[in-house]
Amino acid sequence: MTPSESELLERLQARDSDALAMFLEANKHRLLGYIEKNLGTALRSKLEPADIVQEVCLQALRLLPEADFSQRDPLNWLCHLAEQRIIDAYRKLFGAQKRSAHREVNLAGGGDRSEEAGLADLLAASMTTASQAFSRNEKQFRLLAALELLPPEGREALRLRYVENLPSREIARRLGKSDGAVRVLLTRSVRKLQEILQA
Repeated sequence: MTPSESELLERLQARDSDALAMFLEANKHRLLGYIEKNLGTALRSKLEPADIVQEVCLQALRLLPEADFSQRDPLNWLCHLAEQRIIDAYRKLFGAQKRSAHREVNLAGGGDRSEEAGLADLLAASMTTASQAFSRNEKQFRLLAALELLPPEGREALRLRYVENLPSREIARRLGKSDGAVRVLLTRSVRKLQEILQA
């Protein structure tokens, strides 16, 4: 007899691997849909969504002993694992790739202001901790993956500028840099993001 949803959740909270297998089977189509929505064109040409589903299933079984479902929905947990796998794949795909200079468009000044505003909105949405996996659209997801490729200092400068809306002088004070150095850091970081997103 198939257990009810509440029984399945109770068994998952008890770290029952059979219950996880049943939950995975019952929700495989939803997990696949989430992955297909967030995979993006560049990765779709390199990876099959079903391959990521399989990797997530294996990882979920490995992580089950430490998983805590008392305040977390199991499907949200699986989607979070899928998100990590997609980000890892982006990092692997784009991290070692060199970009050609002719593909660059300067979004950090002198360019289309609506493009710059759009990037700012995406950065804020992607870098805000309140963003949940289910609420991210593909553009936010790809930007989040691209941000993972940046050095921590560049990522922090972008967060301070686009999420906290701090002026470059204040960012310089927080990072222990000159105002000019921060402006260069922001420009380079935005350009790097643009290169990755246009690849």
